[in-house]
Amino acid sequence: MMNNSIVKFVCCSLLFFGVFTSYQPIDSVSAQKEVPPYAKWGRLAMQKVKEKYPDANIVDYLHVGRKKEIETSTETFKLWLEAPNKEFGVFIDITFNNNTEEIVDIQYREVSS
Repeated sequence: MMNNSIVKFVCCSLLFFGVFTSYQPIDSVSAQKEVPPYAKWGRLAMQKVKEKYPDANIVDYLHVGRKKEIETSTETFKLWLEAPNKEFGVFIDITFNNNTEEIVDIQYREVSS
């Protein structure tokens, strides 16, 4: 009878110990996510839009996509802005050299709500 209790205790202890040693906090898992390749261009897009529209606040951000050509690529973003008298969207296209990542052109297109 005593041996059976010891066996149960050891099994429960091993199960308990195994569960808690394999536990990973959510923060450590999310910290391991990769940075998307467009992140650098997204930061630049936000910076350039803030410069062009200094009185507006950026309230939303969307990476639309990348168009890759032989020598250049264009990253497109849509930012939604709130200005004192209006809300509007701005598409920003950042074209850069594929080899050097040097900026070739930046285009802005406003869209209304």
